[in-house]
Amino acid sequence: MKKATTTEDLPPDSPPEQTPDDTAADTAAEVTTGSTGDAATGSTGDRDADSTTDGTGSTADADTSTADADPSTADADTSTADPATSHAVPDEDVVGGGPRDRYPAVARAVTSAVTVLAAVLVLVALLLPNQLSRLTPGAFLRIPVEGIFGAALLLLLPPKARRVAAVAAGVGLGLRALLNCLDMGFYSVLARPFDPVLDWILFDDAESFLKDSIGRAGATGVVIGVVVLVLALLVLMTLAVVRLSRLMVRHSAVATRTTLVLGTVWITCAALGVQLAGVPVAATNTADLVQDSAQRLRASLADQQVFAKEAGADAFRDTPPGQLLTGLRGKDVLFTFIESYGRSAIADPAMASQIDAVLKDGTKRLHKAGFASRSAWLTSPTAGGGSWLAHSTFMSGLWIKNEQRYRTVTSSDRMTLTDAFKRSRAWRTAGIMPGVTRSWPEGKFYGLDHVYDTHHLGYKGPQFSWSRVPDQYSLAALERLEHGKPHRKPLMSEIILVSSHNPWAPIPKMIGWDELGDGSVYHGIKKAGKDPKEVWKDPAQVRTEYRRAIEYSLHSLISYMEKYGNKNTVLVFLGDHQPVPTVTGENASRDVPVALVAHDPAVLDRISGWGWQKGLKPGPKTPVWRMDTFRDRFLTAYGPRPGATPPRPAH
Repeated sequence: MKKATTTEDLPPDSPPEQTPDDTAADTAAEVTTGSTGDAATGSTGDRDADSTTDGTGSTADADTSTADADPSTADADTSTADPATSHAVPDEDVVGGGPRDRYPAVARAVTSAVTVLAAVLVLVALLLPNQLSRLTPGAFLRIPVEGIFGAALLLLLPPKARRVAAVAAGVGLGLRALLNCLDMGFYSVLARPFDPVLDWILFDDAESFLKDSIGRAGATGVVIGVVVLVLALLVLMTLAVVRLSRLMVRHSAVATRTTLVLGTVWITCAALGVQLAGVPVAATNTADLVQDSAQRLRASLADQQVFAKEAGADAFRDTPPGQLLTGLRGKDVLFTFIESYGRSAIADPAMASQIDAVLKDGTKRLHKAGFASRSAWLTSPTAGGGSWLAHSTFMSGLWIKNEQRYRTVTSSDRMTLTDAFKRSRAWRTAGIMPGVTRSWPEGKFYGLDHVYDTHHLGYKGPQFSWSRVPDQYSLAALERLEHGKPHRKPLMSEIILVSSHNPWAPIPKMIGWDELGDGSVYHGIKKAGKDPKEVWKDPAQVRTEYRRAIEYSLHSLISYMEKYGNKNTVLVFLGDHQPVPTVTGENASRDVPVALVAHDPAVLDRISGWGWQKGLKPGPKTPVWRMDTFRDRFLTAYGPRPGATPPRPAH
């Protein structure tokens, strides 16, 4: 056999001489390349194209060079092959046996579609706002500077570092998109962004709310769905960034030019302040949100020290028990919170006329029963939810704006407003807590001798969505269990009315006090009520049902005072926070109404210097105090020095 001429035997620029053996080897290499093309593409097509521009082409070249380098192998294969068998196999079965080769047009279309979807996913994540009100088409017609810098970095990095950077960028971008979604949810419900340090505990409350609203099975389904979506978001975002990074490297020249052009356009738009639909074209969305999150993170971590300093200042810590609340001795004092009763219920034109009528009528009815009232505004530390933050702020005289502060203050010995009554030894203290469904150690912090939770009110009726006990029944339970008992000490009670809690459907209705029984009568009332899922399909209907729920709570409280109040009854009632933004709209205030009702004129004389307005409805020019200032003002007004200027609260 003739010796094969090698490349070394030829001049530098001469092509290698073809021999019969070389031809056989080339043929074998081509067959091998054709039959393994799909596998080679699948296994190496995703490699970084630093040295080649086509993964499949590089594989074929490698196979061919291998055959050239060892023609004896090709010779052996050719000589041992069965000619009959070789010619019996059709070409289409040897080459292009996979679906990609049988349907190349479809394969190219699918590949292009996946690439486009990856680009869209990354672009959406880069431009995604963190508030629903900003979620407009114009928000996504911008140029993200983070995408430009990211593309430039991936083009400059070496292969191994590029792969690591692409994966890290994908995970980071997925987490950023997740935090934006959490911000949207928190803005929609609590009118504030998500706190990545302190808000995780709220997911347990959210799950409980879902169970109460849509049942255990529905809540479990929602939780599973959310977990799946979170994992899918992180995985898909990572795969998308990795895919785009490989595409850029395979077409590095085009990618480099595109990156430079987009960078130039971004700088020009930023310098000229170019806007589209009122939104800047030059976007720094992700960078701004990351910076904002970092600032919130630092503030949350530092807040513990700030709060410790605030909590250390208490002007009433060393007040002797005999000097506490001397102006209310012998009175029954009822502190009552109405869930979600905010300024919008009184000031929003869509609700104002109906709520105004209830408050004016209530003022007249109470006046007829011998009561007078004063009202004003308090600014709550929360909105849309987090009632416990408002309760603890009002009672402790500290600004409890997050879970960390709440846990800190409720585990301390800080004297609360309710605890002051207990320390004086002149009152029995009790809590009516229909929203409490399990052990509640905070009762000790609030100085309550006894807490009646949802299991100890004697209620046998149905649950109204989240609200387990109708307000009228809760007040009837107060009368039966505490206020109506003969030969008792004066009573101080903290009462939480929950019928006006989201989702405001179905809503109980007022019935005769002697018809309440064990609450079984409410089964028919609930059945005739509205389905919350239907109500929440229309924001206008949500606002209507919210207004009706507030009306019911006010009617219950006013009717209770008419029937069971006496000359020694003092009522302080207020909202805990504004309802969700679906009701209030964006950027609503956090003000809530507060009113003090008393039969004895001397009680109201003590607060004559407060500037509060007569009646149950506060006016637009009525004083607005921070909720944490109420404790010190109240203890001062009803202490041994009436009318004195209250100590300045620590903020």
